[in-house]
Amino acid sequence: MELELNEEQRLIQQTVRGFAANEIAPHAKDNDANERFPREIIRKMGGLGLLGGPVPERYGGAGLDFISDAVIFEEVGRACSSVRTIVSVQVSLVELGILTWGTDEQKEWFLPRLCKGEMLGAFALTEPHAGSDAASIRTSAIKKDGGWVLNGSKTWISSGSVADICIVFAKTDIKAGSKGISAFIVNKGAPGFSTKDIHGKLGLRSANTSELFFDDCFVPDNALLGKPGEGFKIALSGLDNGRYGVAAGCVGIIQACIDASVRYAKEREQFNRPIASFQLVQDMIARMHVDAEAARLLVYRAGDLKNRGIRSTLETSVAKYFASEAAVRAATDAIQVHGGYGYSNEYPVERYLRDAKVATIYEGTSQIQKLIIGERLLGVKAFV
Repeated sequence: MELELNEEQRLIQQTVRGFAANEIAPHAKDNDANERFPREIIRKMGGLGLLGGPVPERYGGAGLDFISDAVIFEEVGRACSSVRTIVSVQVSLVELGILTWGTDEQKEWFLPRLCKGEMLGAFALTEPHAGSDAASIRTSAIKKDGGWVLNGSKTWISSGSVADICIVFAKTDIKAGSKGISAFIVNKGAPGFSTKDIHGKLGLRSANTSELFFDDCFVPDNALLGKPGEGFKIALSGLDNGRYGVAAGCVGIIQACIDASVRYAKEREQFNRPIASFQLVQDMIARMHVDAEAARLLVYRAGDLKNRGIRSTLETSVAKYFASEAAVRAATDAIQVHGGYGYSNEYPVERYLRDAKVATIYEGTSQIQKLIIGERLLGVKAFV
């Protein structure tokens, strides 16, 4: 594995960094305060090909390798984690899900539109009674002539109310456990499908989060993604991809904390000298830097395995666990460096902490990541 970005990857980094600095960061504070979904930013990203990620060019994607994909997530996350969440769901969960499991017709219809930002997607797995235990979902899909009828609800679905399509997981065989779950591509506006926004979130306030409701919602046979009973495998592969995007985005949060803390520490004076000269301030910033370097390399290691077509569930869980926890540490220290000012929204570090915290919860909590890691090391399942 190369430890340095190649020329193409550096060019992507420069392009995304410039876009993020000019188009994303200036609106992050206001969008967060007003819970405003950044639709125009997402549209522009689609126009630049930044929503295409690893999707092959034949389907309208950018055909990027996974290290380049991580670079995009990091740079976007450095500017605004809400935008990074939207992009991560779009690319990692929805596009790659359809690319891996979809029929030729599904790929040819949905992927070009998703990659251009003409369509937005959501990934509907979590339910009020099924979070970490995804196999216990209660949403059902009953076979009818020409299609399926869905009943149930989902919650904490990113982009749920603004998405044009949702990959929805439902039980098609109640007695078969995880093997009785199937996945469906449900269009916005399908009869019996409704949504409700979730407000009052601690962080990611400009990323839409919703409840979804299915009341005798009919979807045609061609809405099935994969085969009946493959839904749980589709969900797990999606979570592998999603965790990779979260981990890379957390590297961006850590780097943003470093940038803000270095800048402030050089400007702020106490006892007639910049606080940058204080040993304990340097200690906090040094720890942020070490965490950023370590998290970035863990992400790149997982990305290298993905590039080579090698399963990376363990490595992705390690990266997601470490990077998300490190992002919370970095944001906490960044607020400390800023003192009282860090506790207000005059500076962005309070938003970094609010946005970082959810990364230790969604796409599998830190505790679930440790159980995944423990299972691989011990060969003993902590849960079935």
